[in-house]
Amino acid sequence: MRVPDRVVEPVLVVGAVAARTGRLAGLGDPLAFVVSFLRPRLTRIVNGGRAYQVRLVSRDSRSTAEGARQAVRELVADEGAHIVVTLAGTQVLPAVADACEEAGVPCVSSTFPWQVYYYGRGADDAAPFRFTYHFCWGLDTIAETFADLWELAGGRGRTVGCLWNDGPQGSWSRDVRRGFAPVARARGHHLVDPLPYTEPATDLTGHVTAFAEAGADIVTSAATGRDLALFRATADEHGVAPRLITCSRWLAYPPSVTAGGRQPAQAHVATLVYWTPAHPHRSSLDGMTAAELADAYEQSTGRQWLQPLGLAYALYEVAAYALRTADDPDDPAAVAEAVGRACLETVAGRLDWRTGPVPNVATVPLAGGQWQPGRRRGHDYELAVVSNARVDGLAVDADLLVGRGPGRWSRSHRP
Repeated sequence: MRVPDRVVEPVLVVGAVAARTGRLAGLGDPLAFVVSFLRPRLTRIVNGGRAYQVRLVSRDSRSTAEGARQAVRELVADEGAHIVVTLAGTQVLPAVADACEEAGVPCVSSTFPWQVYYYGRGADDAAPFRFTYHFCWGLDTIAETFADLWELAGGRGRTVGCLWNDGPQGSWSRDVRRGFAPVARARGHHLVDPLPYTEPATDLTGHVTAFAEAGADIVTSAATGRDLALFRATADEHGVAPRLITCSRWLAYPPSVTAGGRQPAQAHVATLVYWTPAHPHRSSLDGMTAAELADAYEQSTGRQWLQPLGLAYALYEVAAYALRTADDPDDPAAVAEAVGRACLETVAGRLDWRTGPVPNVATVPLAGGQWQPGRRRGHDYELAVVSNARVDGLAVDADLLVGRGPGRWSRSHRP
């Protein structure tokens, strides 16, 4: 008797660009983990009654824009990627998205303020992107979240020193139409913004002096960890102790006590909270909760969970949804259109491109957090949720700690 020929299922390829070498290598850890975790689990999808194999592949951006563009070229030409995902990197993420737009391959990205992603790459409301999509918070929600923290630390009408560079972070923070500054000022706060510094900073004495002369006891920043450490050391030398520092960059990664027991630059710094094990979300792929995902990461790597982990997992949820619901998963335009009409519950929360602030963008809500001494064994510092007006179901689990002088901290009094 003749044995029927085996039906060979067509293959759909999801490509990832993640930094694995170079100065941003640590930023690639969440996406690299998710690729390895899902590779044996996300192996098959069904679209319109037809089954497809799924193959997950990745390339190293080498922490540079050119490396990112080369990674996209390899994923498209060598691997035949049907969709590309990426996150992190001020220069790298836009390079990935631009390369995908030029190549005509769908791309989904995250962890980059949406105004910088959208307007910074040259789109406008009349001319959106065709193939590239993004989910994240905005500069406006960063400002609202930080204003919540400033007011917890000392009430309304604060004088706030701005530690902003002359790069994209500083330029977009200052933008008078779409930046951080106009939203913060609209909340009644006075911003002190000295001349921008060039990254990496070599001398921040001018900023420390300007803040002290203006009576700014709160500092806000988008500095790297290195430059934040330089600022704090310079402030200490001049006897200046800010009541609170808020910083939106590089602080998704848990700080550790350095050799000699010295506190890291991030200690007691307040920042954004966009994903934690306590977020009340489940994955659309497998029902995994935020807590289970964080635990899987810690069990596998031996390291503390990371905020971008939830967004990295959600990237694959969006990619799988688009390939499963596209009119033709082999047609790049159809896959891109499927992302554009997506409204999906993910482990990072609801992502809705139908009602985004602009085409190509879905938003992620923010809470306010602070790196405080760890309560769990092996965690030198933990991200405590100290302010929450915008994330349903996420509880505040600590009081904000404010400075009372060098090395002295006390709990803020909630209004």
